[in-house]
Amino acid sequence: MNSNETDNNKNNAEKMEKLKNLTGIVYLCQVLAFGFAGLPIFIGVAINFIKRNDVRGTWLESHFDWQIKTAWVAVALLAASGLTFAMGLGWFLLLFAVLWLVYRIALGWHTLFDNKPMVPKNFK
Repeated sequence: MNSNETDNNKNNAEKMEKLKNLTGIVYLCQVLAFGFAGLPIFIGVAINFIKRNDVRGTWLESHFDWQIKTAWVAVALLAASGLTFAMGLGWFLLLFAVLWLVYRIALGWHTLFDNKPMVPKNFK
């Protein structure tokens, strides 16, 4: 291996490590949404959309797709919960939304730090 190939491999490894850290930051934004009225989840989605081209074709792309779907479904569930509180259904939707969000964040973060793509069958 010549020095150019070594430099390219080192640069690619550094780039992937930075993108992996960024993916972890998005999971952190999703966790922080519990304490800051949901606002950080939108920051995470913005990061996903801004950096989506950088992860295209890598194992991190599946995490970005997972995070985007997690955020939008969580927002939809929380909105439905708020709209149905007066009918009594809101509490159940809220509980389901929180448990679903915790599950998606925990599974995604765990899989990220195992350096694996986010592709569990039947749970997309």
